Amino acid sequence: MPQSRPMPLIGSRCHELRVSEFLGLTAEEQVLVAMKLDLVQGVRVLRERKQVTQADLAKRLGSSQSRVAKLEAGDRSVSIELLMRALLSLGASKRQIGAMISKRAA
Repeated sequence: MPQSRPMPLIGSRCHELRVSEFLGLTAEEQVLVAMKLDLVQGVRVLRERKQVTQADLAKRLGSSQSRVAKLEAGDRSVSIELLMRALLSLGASKRQIGAMISKRAA
């Protein structure tokens, strides 16, 4: 018996949506999300470069390892303030933090 191919649900002329369009994000919200993700990446890179474990970073922040894991995963419950505190506790300068969030604009 020949196998049949699944029929497309929308048809061959499907409109491709960006995540921001799907979520209905404003331009400002898109920039904020991008900045937050840049800070998340900065924490992870700096922590690994300095050979600091998530548990050690959590102690510095007065938090838990699981919270640091959420931070590094970009969980939406993590505040920008916590990201900044993490970066500063890892020794990041204001200039380095500025470079992290401005790299997309360049």
